[in-house]
Amino acid sequence: MKKKLFSVISQILLISSTFLVCLLLGIILWDIFSKGLPSVNWSFISKFPSKGMTQGGILPAIFGTIYLTLITTLFAVPFGVACAIYLSEYAQPNLVTSIIRASIRNLAGIPSIIYGLFGLALFVQSLQFGTSVLSAGLTLGLLSLPYIITTTEEAIKRIPNSMREATLALGATQFETIRDVVLPKALPGILTGVILTISRAAGETAPILFTGVAFYINGLPKTFNQEFMALPYHLYMLSTQHHSIEQVRPLAYGTAVVLITLVFCLNIVAFIIRYKNREQN
Repeated sequence: MKKKLFSVISQILLISSTFLVCLLLGIILWDIFSKGLPSVNWSFISKFPSKGMTQGGILPAIFGTIYLTLITTLFAVPFGVACAIYLSEYAQPNLVTSIIRASIRNLAGIPSIIYGLFGLALFVQSLQFGTSVLSAGLTLGLLSLPYIITTTEEAIKRIPNSMREATLALGATQFETIRDVVLPKALPGILTGVILTISRAAGETAPILFTGVAFYINGLPKTFNQEFMALPYHLYMLSTQHHSIEQVRPLAYGTAVVLITLVFCLNIVAFIIRYKNREQN
C-alpha cells in the first residue's frame, strides 16, 4: 500500500513539474511572439538597418550569424569527432585518459565569457586575426568542442562491441572497422549532438563580444577577416544599449523571433534525425 501511494505521489509531482515548466515556457514564447511577429516581414528580413537602427531590417545580422555558424561548424566538428574517436576507440583506460575526459567535462562548464576573453587573447592578439568573424567563429568553435566530444563519444559507445569483434574477425583493420561500421551506426547520434551544440553556439553573445561583433556595419562581410553583425548581439544592443530603447523595442522582439525560429529549426532537424534513427533500429 505504501509503495503504491509513493508511486502515485511521485507521478503527480513529476507531472506537475513537467506542466509547470511547459507553462512557463509557453508564457515566455507567447510574450515574445505576440510582440515580435507584427515586426517580422520580408522587409524586416531583407533590408539593412536605417535611421540609427530605429527602422529597416536585420539582413547583416542574419548573414553574420550564418557566417559565424559556418566557421564554428568547420572548426569544431572535425576536431571534436576525431578527439571522440580517439578517446573511445584508441585510448587506453588509464589515468591520463581519465584526466583528459575530466578536463573536457570541466571545460563544458566554464562560463562562455571566459571563452570570449581567451579568444581575444589567442585569435585576436596572439595570432593577429583581428576582431573579425574568423576570430569569433573559432572562439565559438572552442566553446563547442567539449559538447561535441562528449556527445560523439557517447554515440560511439552505444555501438555494441560484438559488431567490432565480428568485423575484426573477418580480417578488417581497426581503422576500417571504425570507418565502415562504427561511424555509420553512430552517425545519427553524432549529427544530433553536433546540431544541438551548433544551435546553442548560434545564440551565444559573450564569446563574440570581444572577438569581432559590431553594433552596426553598412554592408555584408565580404571576407572572414572583417567585423560583422550577429542576431544575439543585435538583440542585446537593441534591448539594453540603444539610445531609443522604447522606440526599437518592437524591432528587438522581432529579432528575438527570428533567432528563436533559427534555433528551433536546427533543433527540429536534430529531432528528425533522432526519430529516423529510432525507426531504423
